[in-house]
Amino acid sequence: MRVPYSNAVDFAATNARCLAVFPSLLMNWLPTGRIEGREWVALNPTRHDRNLGSFKIHMDKGCWADFATGESGRDPVSLYAYLNGLSQVAAARALNGQFGGES
Repeated sequence: MRVPYSNAVDFAATNARCLAVFPSLLMNWLPTGRIEGREWVALNPTRHDRNLGSFKIHMDKGCWADFATGESGRDPVSLYAYLNGLSQVAAARALNGQFGGES
């Protein structure tokens, strides 16, 4: 009988939880932003960004990009990891802790 790996993280479930409340998460994570269509446009806090427009997050899909630097990701977990300087696993665990889910 195979025992499941106890440190595994369900990224799909974590991303789904985030996407269910993504606009409010974005307002918390990137409070300098604003809604433009279906995107959250914000200043990138990881660099000296002074103008809105190059850092965008799609609020329905979770994909994001900084068009000034070329950095991008495909989901809320990768965005949280990027913003907080975490690995994907650490970011997912932190988010799960916020949602009361798996660690």
